[in-house]
Amino acid sequence: MIVRTNGPSLLLITQPDHAALAGRVMREWRAGGLLHSPRRADILRAIDHHDNGWQEVDEAPLIDESSGRILDFVSAPDLLRQAVWPRGIARLADTSYSAALVAQHAIHVYSRYRQRPDWSAFFADMEALRDAQLAQAHETNLDELLRDYQAVRLGDLISLVFCNGWTDPQREGNYEIRLDGDRVLVTPDPFGGRSIDIEVEGRELPDRPFASAADAQRAFDTAARQRLPGSVRGTGPIRDQ
Repeated sequence: MIVRTNGPSLLLITQPDHAALAGRVMREWRAGGLLHSPRRADILRAIDHHDNGWQEVDEAPLIDESSGRILDFVSAPDLLRQAVWPRGIARLADTSYSAALVAQHAIHVYSRYRQRPDWSAFFADMEALRDAQLAQAHETNLDELLRDYQAVRLGDLISLVFCNGWTDPQREGNYEIRLDGDRVLVTPDPFGGRSIDIEVEGRELPDRPFASAADAQRAFDTAARQRLPGSVRGTGPIRDQ
C-alpha cells in the first residue's frame, strides 16, 4: 500500500492502482523507441501489472504492532515484500517477456539489499525466474530486456512520485522526475510537448494510531474514496522518438 499524507488524513493507494497509472503514463511516452518497439505490448503489460503480486496484501492496511501506525510498502516486513513477486510473475506467465520484465523489476528495486544474507535466496530466485521466462520469450536476450526495462522503471517512478507526493527530485537514467504541486515534470521531455492528465483513487483514513489490525480494517472498509487528479508533462528539450 502507498500511504500518502493528505492534510490531517492519510490517503491509501493500492499498488495495483499505482501500476495501472504508470501504464497510462507510458502509453504517452514518445522517447527511447518505446512507441515503435516490436515488444511494446509486452512492455506495457509489464508496466500495467508490475505490482499485481500486492493485490492480496492491499486488501487490508498493514499495522505496526508497537505503534499502531499504518505501514506503507517500503516499511512492510521483508518476508512479505519478498513473497509478492513470485505471485505477480506467475500471473504474467502467459506473456513470458512481461513476466521476465517484472522479475527484473524486483531485482532492481531491491538491489540495495543485494549483500544481505537474508535476501540472497530472493535474488537467486528472481534471477532464475527472469531467465526462465526470457528463454520462453524467444528472439530476445538479456541485453534487450535490460534496455526495455528502463520503460518499466520510468513508469513506476513517475507514478510513485505522484502517488506518494514525493518532493525530492528523482533520477532514472538520463531523466529527472520531480513534483511541482499536482504536476509531475519529466526532463528532458519524452511526451512531445504534450501534457497528460492523470488521476488515481485512494481511501482516506484518519492519520492516527489504530488499536488493532481489525480496527484499521474497519476504518479501511468504510473509508471514503478520494480521487487524486494531476498531470504529467515534459520540460526541456524534446527527446526524439
